[in-house]
Amino acid sequence: MLLAAIGFVFLLIIGTPIAFMLGSVGYLHLLAMGNPAFFDIVTQRMFSGVNQFSLMAIPFFILAGELMNKGGVTAQLIDFSRECVGYLRGGLAYVAVVVAMFLAAILGSANAVAAILGSVLAPEMVKDGFDDDFTSALIAASSIIGPIIPPSVVFILYGVLSGTSVSALFLAGYVPGILLGIGYMVVSYIQAKKRNYPRYKERFEPIKLLKSFVRAVPALIVPVIIIGGILSGAFTPTESGAIAVVVAAVSGLFIYRKLRPRDIPGILLNTGMITAGIMLIIAMGNIFGWTLAMDKAPQKFADAVLRFTNNPNVVMLLIIVLMLFVGTVMEAFASMIVFTPVLAPLAAQVGIDPVHFGLVFSVLSCIALITPPVGMCLFVTSGITNVPLSKMNKAILPFVCVSIIALLIMAYVPSVVLFLPRTFLK
Repeated sequence: MLLAAIGFVFLLIIGTPIAFMLGSVGYLHLLAMGNPAFFDIVTQRMFSGVNQFSLMAIPFFILAGELMNKGGVTAQLIDFSRECVGYLRGGLAYVAVVVAMFLAAILGSANAVAAILGSVLAPEMVKDGFDDDFTSALIAASSIIGPIIPPSVVFILYGVLSGTSVSALFLAGYVPGILLGIGYMVVSYIQAKKRNYPRYKERFEPIKLLKSFVRAVPALIVPVIIIGGILSGAFTPTESGAIAVVVAAVSGLFIYRKLRPRDIPGILLNTGMITAGIMLIIAMGNIFGWTLAMDKAPQKFADAVLRFTNNPNVVMLLIIVLMLFVGTVMEAFASMIVFTPVLAPLAAQVGIDPVHFGLVFSVLSCIALITPPVGMCLFVTSGITNVPLSKMNKAILPFVCVSIIALLIMAYVPSVVLFLPRTFLK
Protein backbone atom coordinates (compact mmCIF):
# COMPACT_ATOMS: atom_id res chain seq x y z
CA MET A 1 0.00 0.00 0.00
CA LEU A 2 2.92 2.35 0.73
CA LEU A 3 4.40 1.65 -2.71
CA ALA A 4 1.02 2.34 -4.32
CA ALA A 5 0.71 5.61 -2.37
CA ILE A 6 4.17 6.74 -3.52
CA GLY A 7 3.33 5.89 -7.12
CA PHE A 8 0.03 7.74 -6.82
CA VAL A 9 1.70 10.93 -5.58
CA PHE A 10 4.44 10.72 -8.23
CA LEU A 11 2.00 10.28 -11.12
CA LEU A 12 -0.17 13.10 -9.75
CA ILE A 13 2.81 15.47 -9.57
CA ILE A 14 3.98 14.80 -13.13
CA GLY A 15 0.47 15.44 -14.46
CA THR A 16 -0.55 11.97 -15.65
CA PRO A 17 -4.15 11.98 -16.98
CA ILE A 18 -6.40 10.92 -14.13
CA ALA A 19 -7.77 7.74 -15.75
CA PHE A 20 -4.30 6.38 -16.56
CA MET A 21 -3.00 7.44 -13.15
CA LEU A 22 -5.68 5.35 -11.42
CA GLY A 23 -5.08 2.34 -13.68
CA SER A 24 -1.29 2.55 -13.30
CA VAL A 25 -1.49 2.76 -9.52
CA GLY A 26 -3.83 -0.24 -9.51
CA TYR A 27 -1.29 -2.27 -11.53
CA LEU A 28 1.54 -1.10 -9.25
CA HIS A 29 -0.47 -2.19 -6.23
CA LEU A 30 -1.04 -5.61 -7.82
CA LEU A 31 2.70 -5.99 -8.45
CA ALA A 32 3.47 -5.09 -4.85
CA MET A 33 0.93 -7.64 -3.61
CA GLY A 34 2.88 -10.32 -5.51
CA ASN A 35 0.05 -12.52 -6.83
CA PRO A 36 0.36 -12.90 -10.63
CA ALA A 37 -3.01 -14.67 -10.86
CA PHE A 38 -4.76 -11.36 -10.19
CA PHE A 39 -3.53 -9.94 -13.52
CA ASP A 40 -5.69 -12.42 -15.43
CA ILE A 41 -8.90 -10.72 -14.28
CA VAL A 42 -7.92 -7.04 -14.56
CA THR A 43 -9.90 -6.57 -17.78
CA GLN A 44 -12.91 -8.22 -16.16
CA ARG A 45 -12.68 -5.81 -13.21
CA MET A 46 -12.56 -2.83 -15.59
CA PHE A 47 -15.67 -4.06 -17.39
CA SER A 48 -17.55 -4.80 -14.17
CA GLY A 49 -16.86 -1.23 -13.04
CA VAL A 50 -18.88 0.23 -15.90
CA ASN A 51 -21.36 -2.65 -16.31
CA GLN A 52 -23.91 -0.98 -14.01
CA PHE A 53 -27.47 -0.15 -15.06
CA SER A 54 -27.48 3.10 -13.04
CA LEU A 55 -24.50 4.43 -15.02
CA MET A 56 -26.66 4.53 -18.16
CA ALA A 57 -28.21 7.68 -16.68
CA ILE A 58 -24.95 9.58 -17.22
CA PRO A 59 -25.05 9.75 -21.05
CA PHE A 60 -28.79 10.46 -20.94
CA PHE A 61 -28.40 13.49 -18.68
CA ILE A 62 -25.37 14.74 -20.62
CA LEU A 63 -27.34 14.43 -23.86
CA ALA A 64 -30.35 16.23 -22.32
CA GLY A 65 -28.09 19.10 -21.28
CA GLU A 66 -26.50 19.35 -24.73
CA LEU A 67 -29.92 19.37 -26.41
CA MET A 68 -31.28 22.03 -24.07
CA ASN A 69 -28.28 24.29 -24.45
CA LYS A 70 -28.35 24.05 -28.25
CA GLY A 71 -32.14 24.28 -28.33
CA GLY A 72 -32.36 27.72 -26.70
CA VAL A 73 -33.54 26.55 -23.29
CA THR A 74 -30.57 28.17 -21.52
CA ALA A 75 -31.45 31.60 -22.94
CA GLN A 76 -35.01 31.31 -21.60
CA LEU A 77 -33.73 30.39 -18.13
CA ILE A 78 -31.40 33.40 -18.13
CA ASP A 79 -34.23 35.74 -19.15
CA PHE A 80 -36.47 34.34 -16.39
CA SER A 81 -33.69 34.71 -13.79
CA ARG A 82 -33.08 38.32 -14.84
CA GLU A 83 -36.73 39.14 -14.28
CA CYS A 84 -36.62 37.44 -10.87
CA VAL A 85 -33.55 39.14 -9.34
CA GLY A 86 -32.10 41.55 -11.92
CA TYR A 87 -33.52 44.63 -10.21
CA LEU A 88 -31.36 44.10 -7.08
CA ARG A 89 -27.97 45.80 -6.74
CA GLY A 90 -25.45 43.51 -8.36
CA GLY A 91 -28.39 41.84 -10.08
CA LEU A 92 -26.37 39.91 -12.65
CA ALA A 93 -24.41 38.22 -9.84
CA TYR A 94 -27.68 36.87 -8.41
CA VAL A 95 -28.76 35.92 -11.93
CA ALA A 96 -25.62 33.78 -12.28
CA VAL A 97 -26.45 31.86 -9.08
CA VAL A 98 -30.14 31.43 -9.94
CA VAL A 99 -29.35 30.26 -13.48
CA ALA A 100 -26.80 27.81 -12.05
CA MET A 101 -29.53 26.37 -9.79
CA PHE A 102 -31.93 26.02 -12.72
CA LEU A 103 -29.25 24.46 -14.93
CA ALA A 104 -28.32 22.10 -12.08
CA ALA A 105 -31.85 20.70 -12.20
CA ILE A 106 -31.32 19.88 -15.89
CA LEU A 107 -27.64 19.16 -16.56
CA GLY A 108 -26.18 17.44 -13.49
CA SER A 109 -22.64 18.54 -14.42
CA ALA A 110 -20.46 21.27 -12.90
CA ASN A 111 -18.28 21.63 -16.00
CA ALA A 112 -21.35 22.10 -18.22
CA VAL A 113 -22.77 24.80 -15.92
CA ALA A 114 -19.38 26.57 -15.78
CA ALA A 115 -19.06 26.47 -19.58
CA ILE A 116 -22.55 27.91 -20.15
CA LEU A 117 -22.30 30.66 -17.51
CA GLY A 118 -18.76 31.54 -18.56
CA SER A 119 -19.64 31.95 -22.23
CA VAL A 120 -23.06 33.63 -21.82
CA LEU A 121 -23.09 35.64 -18.58
CA ALA A 122 -19.43 36.50 -17.93
CA PRO A 123 -19.08 38.95 -20.88
CA GLU A 124 -22.28 40.75 -19.85
CA MET A 125 -21.17 41.04 -16.23
CA VAL A 126 -17.79 42.49 -17.17
CA LYS A 127 -19.43 44.89 -19.63
CA ASP A 128 -21.76 46.09 -16.85
CA GLY A 129 -18.84 46.93 -14.54
CA PHE A 130 -18.24 43.74 -12.56
CA ASP A 131 -14.59 42.94 -11.82
CA ASP A 132 -13.37 40.06 -13.94
CA ASP A 133 -11.86 38.13 -11.01
CA PHE A 134 -15.11 38.28 -9.02
CA THR A 135 -17.13 37.33 -12.11
CA SER A 136 -15.01 34.28 -12.85
CA ALA A 137 -14.90 33.18 -9.21
CA LEU A 138 -18.68 33.51 -8.89
CA ILE A 139 -19.26 31.44 -12.03
CA ALA A 140 -16.82 28.73 -10.94
CA ALA A 141 -18.40 28.54 -7.47
CA SER A 142 -21.97 28.53 -8.80
CA SER A 143 -21.11 25.70 -11.17
CA ILE A 144 -20.64 23.20 -8.32
CA ILE A 145 -24.36 23.48 -7.56
CA GLY A 146 -24.75 21.55 -10.85
CA PRO A 147 -23.85 18.12 -9.43
CA ILE A 148 -25.73 18.71 -6.16
CA ILE A 149 -29.26 19.65 -7.22
CA PRO A 150 -30.58 16.53 -9.03
CA PRO A 151 -30.20 15.04 -11.52
CA SER A 152 -26.59 14.48 -10.55
CA VAL A 153 -23.81 12.49 -12.19
CA VAL A 154 -21.92 12.59 -8.87
CA PHE A 155 -24.82 11.02 -6.96
CA ILE A 156 -25.19 8.31 -9.59
CA LEU A 157 -21.47 7.47 -9.34
CA TYR A 158 -21.55 7.43 -5.52
CA GLY A 159 -24.67 5.26 -5.52
CA VAL A 160 -22.98 2.73 -7.84
CA LEU A 161 -19.76 2.69 -5.80
CA SER A 162 -21.43 2.37 -2.39
CA GLY A 163 -24.75 0.66 -3.08
CA THR A 164 -26.69 3.65 -1.72
CA SER A 165 -30.12 4.45 -3.19
CA VAL A 166 -29.73 6.94 -6.05
CA SER A 167 -33.36 8.04 -5.61
CA ALA A 168 -32.71 8.89 -1.95
CA LEU A 169 -29.55 10.81 -2.86
CA PHE A 170 -31.46 12.74 -5.52
CA LEU A 171 -34.07 13.83 -2.96
CA ALA A 172 -31.38 14.64 -0.39
CA GLY A 173 -29.63 17.00 -2.81
CA TYR A 174 -32.28 19.70 -3.14
CA VAL A 175 -31.97 21.47 0.22
CA PRO A 176 -28.12 21.42 0.26
CA GLY A 177 -28.06 22.80 -3.30
CA ILE A 178 -30.38 25.64 -2.34
CA LEU A 179 -28.34 26.26 0.82
CA LEU A 180 -25.17 26.68 -1.25
CA GLY A 181 -27.01 29.02 -3.64
CA ILE A 182 -28.14 31.22 -0.75
CA GLY A 183 -24.57 31.29 0.61
CA TYR A 184 -23.19 32.45 -2.74
CA MET A 185 -25.89 35.13 -2.94
CA VAL A 186 -24.78 36.42 0.48
CA VAL A 187 -21.19 36.72 -0.77
CA SER A 188 -22.49 38.46 -3.91
CA TYR A 189 -24.55 40.88 -1.81
CA ILE A 190 -21.52 41.83 0.30
CA GLN A 191 -19.32 42.31 -2.78
CA ALA A 192 -22.04 44.26 -4.61
CA LYS A 193 -22.35 46.71 -1.69
CA LYS A 194 -18.60 46.96 -1.24
CA ARG A 195 -17.79 47.50 -4.93
CA ASN A 196 -21.00 49.35 -5.85
CA TYR A 197 -22.01 46.96 -8.62
CA PRO A 198 -24.94 48.08 -10.81
CA ARG A 199 -28.50 46.79 -11.13
CA TYR A 200 -29.40 44.98 -14.33
CA LYS A 201 -32.79 46.72 -14.44
CA GLU A 202 -34.33 49.54 -12.43
CA ARG A 203 -37.46 47.89 -11.01
CA PHE A 204 -39.36 44.65 -10.59
CA GLU A 205 -41.90 44.08 -13.39
CA PRO A 206 -44.45 41.31 -12.63
CA ILE A 207 -45.86 41.17 -16.18
CA LYS A 208 -42.44 40.58 -17.73
CA LEU A 209 -41.69 38.01 -15.03
CA LEU A 210 -44.87 36.12 -15.89
CA LYS A 211 -44.10 36.16 -19.61
CA SER A 212 -40.53 34.94 -19.07
CA PHE A 213 -41.83 32.21 -16.76
CA VAL A 214 -44.23 30.94 -19.43
CA ARG A 215 -41.40 30.80 -21.98
CA ALA A 216 -39.17 28.93 -19.51
CA VAL A 217 -41.80 26.33 -18.50
CA PRO A 218 -40.46 23.54 -20.80
CA ALA A 219 -37.10 23.79 -19.04
CA LEU A 220 -38.50 24.20 -15.53
CA ILE A 221 -40.76 21.19 -15.94
CA VAL A 222 -37.83 18.77 -16.47
CA PRO A 223 -36.89 18.38 -12.78
CA VAL A 224 -40.59 18.09 -11.89
CA ILE A 225 -40.97 15.22 -14.37
CA ILE A 226 -37.78 13.52 -13.16
CA ILE A 227 -38.48 13.62 -9.43
CA GLY A 228 -42.24 13.17 -9.81
CA GLY A 229 -41.69 10.08 -11.94
CA ILE A 230 -39.19 8.60 -9.50
CA LEU A 231 -41.40 9.22 -6.45
CA SER A 232 -44.49 7.84 -8.16
CA GLY A 233 -42.62 4.74 -9.27
CA ALA A 234 -43.30 5.48 -12.94
CA PHE A 235 -39.61 5.16 -13.77
CA THR A 236 -36.16 4.76 -12.23
CA PRO A 237 -33.48 7.49 -12.04
CA THR A 238 -31.86 5.92 -15.10
CA GLU A 239 -35.10 5.94 -17.07
CA SER A 240 -35.69 9.54 -15.98
CA GLY A 241 -32.60 10.48 -17.99
CA ALA A 242 -34.23 9.15 -21.14
CA ILE A 243 -37.41 11.13 -20.32
CA ALA A 244 -35.28 14.28 -19.92
CA VAL A 245 -33.79 13.69 -23.39
CA VAL A 246 -37.27 13.46 -24.93
CA VAL A 247 -38.39 16.69 -23.22
CA ALA A 248 -35.19 18.47 -24.30
CA ALA A 249 -35.55 17.35 -27.92
CA VAL A 250 -39.23 18.32 -28.13
CA SER A 251 -38.54 21.73 -26.54
CA GLY A 252 -35.65 22.52 -28.86
CA LEU A 253 -37.22 21.24 -32.07
CA PHE A 254 -40.88 22.24 -31.75
CA ILE A 255 -41.30 24.83 -28.96
CA TYR A 256 -38.26 27.14 -29.19
CA ARG A 257 -37.31 25.97 -32.71
CA LYS A 258 -33.60 26.64 -32.08
CA LEU A 259 -32.52 23.03 -32.43
CA ARG A 260 -32.01 21.88 -36.02
CA PRO A 261 -31.75 18.28 -37.25
CA ARG A 262 -28.26 18.93 -38.60
CA ASP A 263 -27.12 19.80 -35.05
CA ILE A 264 -27.93 16.30 -33.77
CA PRO A 265 -24.80 14.44 -35.03
CA GLY A 266 -22.47 16.96 -33.36
CA ILE A 267 -24.47 16.82 -30.12
CA LEU A 268 -24.33 13.01 -30.10
CA LEU A 269 -20.58 13.05 -30.80
CA ASN A 270 -19.92 15.50 -27.95
CA THR A 271 -22.10 13.45 -25.60
CA GLY A 272 -20.23 10.29 -26.57
CA MET A 273 -16.83 11.87 -25.95
CA ILE A 274 -17.79 13.23 -22.52
CA THR A 275 -19.38 9.92 -21.53
CA ALA A 276 -16.36 7.94 -22.75
CA GLY A 277 -14.05 10.08 -20.61
CA ILE A 278 -16.15 9.48 -17.50
CA MET A 279 -16.47 5.74 -18.17
CA LEU A 280 -12.71 5.40 -18.70
CA ILE A 281 -12.07 7.03 -15.31
CA ILE A 282 -14.59 4.68 -13.68
CA ALA A 283 -13.13 1.58 -15.40
CA MET A 284 -9.53 2.43 -14.49
CA GLY A 285 -10.52 3.52 -11.01
CA ASN A 286 -12.22 0.18 -10.45
CA ILE A 287 -8.83 -1.53 -10.79
CA PHE A 288 -7.44 0.54 -7.93
CA GLY A 289 -10.61 0.14 -5.86
CA TRP A 290 -10.46 -3.62 -6.36
CA THR A 291 -6.80 -3.87 -5.32
CA LEU A 292 -7.53 -1.81 -2.21
CA ALA A 293 -10.31 -4.23 -1.33
CA MET A 294 -8.03 -7.23 -1.97
CA ASP A 295 -5.42 -5.70 0.33
CA LYS A 296 -8.14 -5.08 2.96
CA ALA A 297 -7.38 -1.33 2.92
CA PRO A 298 -10.92 -0.29 4.00
CA GLN A 299 -10.82 -2.59 7.04
CA LYS A 300 -7.30 -1.50 7.99
CA PHE A 301 -8.20 2.17 7.70
CA ALA A 302 -11.41 1.72 9.68
CA ASP A 303 -9.58 -0.20 12.42
CA ALA A 304 -6.96 2.55 12.68
CA VAL A 305 -9.58 5.28 13.01
CA LEU A 306 -11.75 3.30 15.43
CA ARG A 307 -8.77 2.74 17.71
CA PHE A 308 -8.59 6.53 17.93
CA THR A 309 -12.34 7.27 18.25
CA ASN A 310 -15.75 5.78 17.50
CA ASN A 311 -17.63 9.07 17.96
CA PRO A 312 -19.57 9.66 14.72
CA ASN A 313 -19.19 13.45 14.98
CA VAL A 314 -15.41 13.18 15.33
CA VAL A 315 -15.20 10.62 12.51
CA MET A 316 -17.26 12.91 10.27
CA LEU A 317 -14.90 15.82 11.05
CA LEU A 318 -11.83 13.70 10.28
CA ILE A 319 -13.34 12.66 6.94
CA ILE A 320 -14.19 16.28 6.09
CA VAL A 321 -10.64 17.45 6.85
CA LEU A 322 -9.15 14.57 4.86
CA MET A 323 -11.34 15.12 1.80
CA LEU A 324 -10.85 18.91 1.82
CA PHE A 325 -7.11 18.29 1.72
CA VAL A 326 -7.49 15.64 -1.00
CA GLY A 327 -9.65 18.05 -2.99
CA THR A 328 -6.79 20.54 -3.31
CA VAL A 329 -4.72 18.04 -5.31
CA MET A 330 -7.17 15.55 -6.79
CA GLU A 331 -10.07 15.65 -9.28
CA ALA A 332 -13.57 14.94 -7.90
CA PHE A 333 -14.37 11.72 -9.81
CA ALA A 334 -10.98 10.26 -8.97
CA SER A 335 -11.29 11.06 -5.27
CA MET A 336 -14.75 9.47 -5.16
CA ILE A 337 -13.54 6.29 -6.86
CA VAL A 338 -10.53 5.96 -4.55
CA PHE A 339 -12.06 6.96 -1.21
CA THR A 340 -15.70 5.81 -1.38
CA PRO A 341 -14.81 2.12 -0.85
CA VAL A 342 -12.64 3.13 2.11
CA LEU A 343 -14.72 5.79 3.87
CA ALA A 344 -18.31 4.59 3.31
CA PRO A 345 -17.79 1.38 5.37
CA LEU A 346 -16.15 3.43 8.13
CA ALA A 347 -19.12 5.80 8.28
CA ALA A 348 -21.50 2.83 8.44
CA GLN A 349 -19.51 1.29 11.31
CA VAL A 350 -19.93 4.37 13.49
CA GLY A 351 -23.66 4.62 12.73
CA ILE A 352 -23.81 7.48 10.19
CA ASP A 353 -26.86 7.19 7.92
CA PRO A 354 -25.65 6.05 4.45
CA VAL A 355 -27.72 8.67 2.57
CA HIS A 356 -26.53 11.42 4.94
CA PHE A 357 -22.91 10.39 4.53
CA GLY A 358 -23.28 9.96 0.77
CA LEU A 359 -24.62 13.49 0.40
CA VAL A 360 -21.88 15.01 2.58
CA PHE A 361 -19.18 13.03 0.80
CA SER A 362 -20.53 14.01 -2.63
CA VAL A 363 -20.65 17.70 -1.67
CA LEU A 364 -17.07 17.41 -0.41
CA SER A 365 -16.08 16.03 -3.80
CA CYS A 366 -17.86 18.93 -5.53
CA ILE A 367 -16.13 21.54 -3.35
CA ALA A 368 -12.88 20.01 -4.62
CA LEU A 369 -13.83 21.37 -8.05
CA ILE A 370 -13.17 24.95 -6.84
CA THR A 371 -10.30 24.46 -4.39
CA PRO A 372 -6.91 25.64 -5.71
CA PRO A 373 -4.64 24.49 -7.21
CA VAL A 374 -6.41 21.57 -8.98
CA GLY A 375 -10.03 22.75 -9.04
CA MET A 376 -11.36 21.56 -12.40
CA CYS A 377 -14.05 24.26 -12.57
CA LEU A 378 -11.38 26.91 -12.00
CA PHE A 379 -9.55 25.67 -15.10
CA VAL A 380 -12.75 25.49 -17.16
CA THR A 381 -13.86 28.99 -16.16
CA SER A 382 -10.39 30.49 -16.57
CA GLY A 383 -10.14 29.01 -20.06
CA ILE A 384 -13.46 30.58 -21.08
CA THR A 385 -13.17 34.00 -19.40
CA ASN A 386 -9.37 34.38 -19.93
CA VAL A 387 -8.92 35.42 -16.30
CA PRO A 388 -5.58 34.07 -14.94
CA LEU A 389 -5.82 31.35 -12.31
CA SER A 390 -3.65 33.45 -9.98
CA LYS A 391 -6.41 36.11 -9.83
CA MET A 392 -9.20 33.56 -9.53
CA ASN A 393 -7.50 31.65 -6.70
CA LYS A 394 -7.74 34.69 -4.44
CA ALA A 395 -11.26 35.70 -5.49
CA ILE A 396 -12.63 32.16 -5.00
CA LEU A 397 -11.67 31.97 -1.30
CA PRO A 398 -14.87 33.63 0.10
CA PHE A 399 -16.96 31.17 -1.92
CA VAL A 400 -14.90 28.21 -0.67
CA CYS A 401 -15.37 29.41 2.93
CA VAL A 402 -19.14 29.71 2.46
CA SER A 403 -19.20 26.24 0.87
CA ILE A 404 -17.41 24.76 3.89
CA ILE A 405 -19.84 26.48 6.30
CA ALA A 406 -22.78 25.06 4.34
CA LEU A 407 -21.09 21.64 4.35
CA LEU A 408 -20.71 21.70 8.15
CA ILE A 409 -24.42 22.50 8.48
CA MET A 410 -25.23 19.50 6.26
CA ALA A 411 -22.85 17.27 8.25
CA TYR A 412 -24.02 18.20 11.75
CA VAL A 413 -27.70 18.95 11.13
CA PRO A 414 -28.73 15.69 9.41
CA SER A 415 -32.37 16.77 9.02
CA VAL A 416 -31.23 19.29 6.39
CA VAL A 417 -30.15 16.35 4.24
CA LEU A 418 -32.62 13.65 5.28
CA PHE A 419 -35.88 15.60 5.49
CA LEU A 420 -37.02 14.96 1.91
CA PRO A 421 -35.89 11.30 1.66
CA ARG A 422 -37.59 10.47 4.96
CA THR A 423 -40.75 12.27 3.89
CA PHE A 424 -41.17 10.75 0.44
CA LEU A 425 -39.35 7.41 0.66
CA LYS A 426 -40.87 5.87 3.78
